[in-house]
Amino acid sequence: MSLAAENRKLLLKLTVIAVGMFGFGFAMVPFYKAICNVTGLNNLLNADRTPVNTQVDMTRSVTFQFDANTRGTTLKFKPLQRHVRMHPGEMTVIEYEVANLSEVPVVGQAIPSYGPKTAAGYVKKLECFCFRQQRLEAGEVRRMPVQFVLDGDLPRDVNTITLSYTYFEVNAAAAAPRAGGES
Repeated sequence: MSLAAENRKLLLKLTVIAVGMFGFGFAMVPFYKAICNVTGLNNLLNADRTPVNTQVDMTRSVTFQFDANTRGTTLKFKPLQRHVRMHPGEMTVIEYEVANLSEVPVVGQAIPSYGPKTAAGYVKKLECFCFRQQRLEAGEVRRMPVQFVLDGDLPRDVNTITLSYTYFEVNAAAAAPRAGGES
């Protein structure tokens, strides 16, 4: 066999392989869609359905009560909602409002407490003003969020939880930065 004949044979094999690879790649799209339809993976046809959080226990609900106190401050401090009804596993956001009634800047820190005490281990705070000191300018009013999830392992006999914050004035008013990282 001549060199030219071998080259044509090799070229024919490479052409058949290239056409086969192209055909296989082209066939993968409908094959992928068929697999997704059978398994339910990446199902874009039913994308309008709202996803369900399977960690939320819809079979029970807990009343969450909110309270606020101040100790030795010129601050007015209150929750904007007195209570919410929620399911364990559900994320909830509530807000507290604090107002500096004095004519000088004040730095405060909120300390939480729970009733019943055993509930403290089942409340998972994701964001809370109580994590850091808050500097309030004279006359300033600020809303501060608390974002939390109630753990699904909360004992079934606990139906009501009270979250109470006591806001204390911190002596080093000039040392604390403003909320949001401002000085």
